[in-house]
Amino acid sequence: MSRGNNRRKGLLYEGDEQNPLTGVANLFDIAMVFSVALLVALVMSFQLPELLSPTEDITIVKNPGQENMKIIVKEGAEIEVLNMTQQIGGGTGEALGTAYQLADGRVIYVPESGNETGG
Repeated sequence: MSRGNNRRKGLLYEGDEQNPLTGVANLFDIAMVFSVALLVALVMSFQLPELLSPTEDITIVKNPGQENMKIIVKEGAEIEVLNMTQQIGGGTGEALGTAYQLADGRVIYVPESGNETGG
């Protein structure tokens, strides 16, 4: 008779109570794995695996030739964003010479002063 009591008691009473938040914790883990996989897929779709490597150096020009042009420089783990402006670098100084580009693409520099030969 005690066997029948245990069986009935087992049907009506569950010894291990289920916590309803365990499913939410599992969903969070799945979401984190999905987000990392999405990030890796995004980097691979742009064919820029260098962004994930801490030793690779890369330079990206965003909107080249436009007013909102940006240069993104990644050196190792450090990333620097350079915003371009309309200001031109200036200051005081003196001209040192002239550079000429030949038809074959070579560049020749000719200094303005100091090119006299001593004799």
